[in-house]
Amino acid sequence: MKKFDPKAYKQMVKEYQENDNPTGWFDSIYTDAQGDYKAVFWSDLEPSPYLVKWLKENLNFSKQKKAIVVGCGLGDDAEALSEYGYEVIGFDISQEAIKLCKKRYPNSKVTYLVADLFDYDKSWLQNFDVVYECNTIQVLPGKYRVQARKAISSLLKNQGHALVSCRSRNKGEKENDIPLPLDYDEINKFVIDDYLEEISFLAYDDTQVPSIPHFFAIYKRNEK
Repeated sequence: MKKFDPKAYKQMVKEYQENDNPTGWFDSIYTDAQGDYKAVFWSDLEPSPYLVKWLKENLNFSKQKKAIVVGCGLGDDAEALSEYGYEVIGFDISQEAIKLCKKRYPNSKVTYLVADLFDYDKSWLQNFDVVYECNTIQVLPGKYRVQARKAISSLLKNQGHALVSCRSRNKGEKENDIPLPLDYDEINKFVIDDYLEEISFLAYDDTQVPSIPHFFAIYKRNEK
């Protein structure tokens, strides 16, 4: 496997963004792992504790329900949703990521697919009771962040929930960071522009040293 170099990683992402190819670099992260999922630098190798907490608090919600995980990575969150009874699709633009998911979970009930959030299967439109998004928007630049947010919202059926997890920042700070955390005004566009209802919103610092601030938000589509 190739040793992770944070400076080289950020420079690579910047170059792809400058060439208007904001997702072209994803596959290289998984390819560099050379078949060892433990070598993927950004994976926690466990589901989000905030997702698990929500699942435990909403046990009756999962019966005969569909969930989709955006940019599913190595599959931890998709597997958690499946364990709690959801019919789950986990998709990623990286073919190597999906290969690692299938290798890691050979008997999984999750449907793992290579797919593009910006050009997804038309049958997915407003078809999911739960849409889980973790750290996808923050690795995109400019207009693609807006497109990603709108696409995530568009997957949600009426009365469905979108769970959104990301790094956070105060407005005007860290504007050149890669990844670029979301400020409150940006994440609140799920409410202001996409007309979802905010069910809960948590701002917290993670357990890294030094700690990194995050948001974990839950939204609901409420169409009359």
